Amino acid sequence: MDKIKSLEDLKRVREEALTKRQAKAVTGEKQVIVGMGTVGIAAGARETLKAILNYVESENLSGILVRQTGNIGLDSWEPIVQVVIGEQPKVTYGKVTPDVAQRIMKEHVVGGAVVQEYVIES
Repeated sequence: MDKIKSLEDLKRVREEALTKRQAKAVTGEKQVIVGMGTVGIAAGARETLKAILNYVESENLSGILVRQTGNIGLDSWEPIVQVVIGEQPKVTYGKVTPDVAQRIMKEHVVGGAVVQEYVIES
């Protein structure tokens, strides 16, 4: 990262950060977040992530951001997948096997219907 040497540099960096933040908050953008902490990985999160990425590729989907995060803090529910669609509330799914991940992608991310039987109630 470049050093900030003036007020103009600071303003430029701030504007860039705000632009990135706004791009992520655009209504209609879909995010699929996979918990990849050590417990998640031990429970099979790598395979779950691969299934999600394979689904996106095989269905030639666009506008879906698939990303990883660390431990979500619900170890007994691992692997955990969170789905965020636009301004809708985040939905957290637990015990997501690769088959369940594909179902979540098809029914929720693409179809808009939450897969209730795997939802972790907050």
